[in-house]
Amino acid sequence: MNPAILFGLGTMLAWGFWITFGNVASNSIDPETAAFVSYLTATVVTGLYVIVSDASLAVTNRGLLYSAVAGVAAAIGVISTFVGVTVGSTAVVSTIGGMYFVTAAVISVAALGEPLSLQKVAGIGLALVAIVVINQ
Repeated sequence: MNPAILFGLGTMLAWGFWITFGNVASNSIDPETAAFVSYLTATVVTGLYVIVSDASLAVTNRGLLYSAVAGVAAAIGVISTFVGVTVGSTAVVSTIGGMYFVTAAVISVAALGEPLSLQKVAGIGLALVAIVVINQ
């Protein structure tokens, strides 16, 4: 199997469990606290993985900066998700949140110089239609 597909499936399954258990946690304790505990646990598990894997510990200033920016975005996303599932439907929050690829596609074209293809435009358009349909 293509490794990208394998890791994509792993991501899909893990994030599905993450949002489901995050919903349960957010209904049991304050959603911001649940988000903090979730990411604290993720930090520990990721750190352990880095230690036992063959990951390089070499860093650059650019890599640290962009990793920190990604961390801020992740923190905003996890808090938005955990609060969202306490005030609304998990199905709606997870479906709209799962459309993060629309944001990534727009940023990759606008800021990273990736080419804009008809397929990307069609995919983004269909994703936006899906957001409208899921919210009806």
